[in-house]
Amino acid sequence: MYRITIDREACDGIFACLVRDDRFVEDGDGLAAIETDDRTAIEATFDDDRRDDAEQAAAACPLDAIHVESVEEDAGAVGTPASDAEEVQP
Repeated sequence: MYRITIDREACDGIFACLVRDDRFVEDGDGLAAIETDDRTAIEATFDDDRRDDAEQAAAACPLDAIHVESVEEDAGAVGTPASDAEEVQP
């Protein structure tokens, strides 16, 4: 399992991440967000085979606003926004 986190203070809407991983979207504020099943978020936990896509998106961000880290299995299911994460409306 891994968690993707977007630092909204660092994000400047360059969107290099969008072409590396289609889970990244532009939100209503013109910044990057992570699309999950029913909303967009700035942090979400996944248990799938797409970690490489997330890491490529993080590496492409010139402002280092995207972080990908391993988490324990009890952190949530695929596409689950973290419980304390801010929801971002598109």
